[in-house]
Amino acid sequence: QLQLVESGGGLVQAGGSLRLSCAASGRTFSSSAMGWFRQAPGKEREFVAAISWNGGGTVYANSGKGRFTISRDNAKNTAYLQLASLKPEDTAVYYCAASKSSVHQMGQYIYWGQGTQVTVSS
Repeated sequence: QLQLVESGGGLVQAGGSLRLSCAASGRTFSSSAMGWFRQAPGKEREFVAAISWNGGGTVYANSGKGRFTISRDNAKNTAYLQLASLKPEDTAVYYCAASKSSVHQMGQYIYWGQGTQVTVSS
């Protein structure tokens, strides 16, 4: 079992940057793929990025390619999402999730954090 706690959200101007962190407690973190998702008001939750168990593979949604970077530090049981060149449409609650698989597969994320709010002003 994993417990996930996100942090690092906040209010930022368009063009700015934020680094989100996802701290995990539990023995399976280092063997789990990690993903970031987001949900904007009135919209469904959407995939943002994912990273395999050892960081060797990453996947990004088109919305974040070239602007977002996912990473992880298994020694610290923490996953990160670096957000850059932020746009107002990036405003959402960002969630991290841990997969029961070691690589990214939609539908395999079974542990979720409580989310952290990112607000981008124009």
